[in-house]
Amino acid sequence: MNRRTLLIATALLALAACSGGNKADGDTLTVAATAVPHAEILEHIKPALAKDGVDLQIRVFNDYVQPNMQVAQKQIDVNYFQTKPYLDDFNANRGTKLVTFAGIHVEPMGGYSRKWKSLDQLPNGAQVAIPNDPSSTGRALVLLEKAGLLKLRQPGHALSTLGDITSNPKNLQFKELEAAAMPRVLDQLDLALINTNYALDAKLNPVKDALIIEGKDSPYLNYVVGLEERRNDPKVVKLIAALKSADARAFIEKNYAGAVLPAF
Repeated sequence: MNRRTLLIATALLALAACSGGNKADGDTLTVAATAVPHAEILEHIKPALAKDGVDLQIRVFNDYVQPNMQVAQKQIDVNYFQTKPYLDDFNANRGTKLVTFAGIHVEPMGGYSRKWKSLDQLPNGAQVAIPNDPSSTGRALVLLEKAGLLKLRQPGHALSTLGDITSNPKNLQFKELEAAAMPRVLDQLDLALINTNYALDAKLNPVKDALIIEGKDSPYLNYVVGLEERRNDPKVVKLIAALKSADARAFIEKNYAGAVLPAF
């Protein structure tokens, strides 16, 4: 009798665990993000989402590839880290079908140096690092063009490459590197064009430390991204509402002081 009772009790516990797990899974929303500022912003809104019935689970990545691949493979629900030009290029090259749901903020790209105090001081033949993913490469070149350091075949073209440079008066020597690696090699270079999330992660202040930085009119919004089938998921709708709330806006403005600009 005791053994039979034990077996019944064990079965009931297993059933309860399965039932509870299904309920938790139904309440859970997984979001892939880079550490700064995306994961920090998500952590800030997590309590508000919990009150609204959403268990937000944040998955932090230090690259731009896996957050997209895992969403495309349905291992993670959505991600929050990228611009539309990057997403468009990623879809074209990887055969994925990810779409933008909502633009949340802008992270102005900046040019940084530990050797020089201004762009005028850059020597002839200066070593300049730019991100090697196509959308960020073009973005960096457009920023350098606006600073008068070079000219492009199609001025302001978002997907310009090094082959599109038509004038390079200072004979800048370009190195194309992984975006995440930029802060680590900054001491070895004359200038590095760094995405703000990686600059902040490296304790650089874009407003104070950048020798050149995009303005508030930058078209490079950071989006919540996912598969089209998730667009109207109530949990995703609640996530976007929380990211666009007055509370989230205040958090961004206070904590990043112009290095991250709300787009709502």
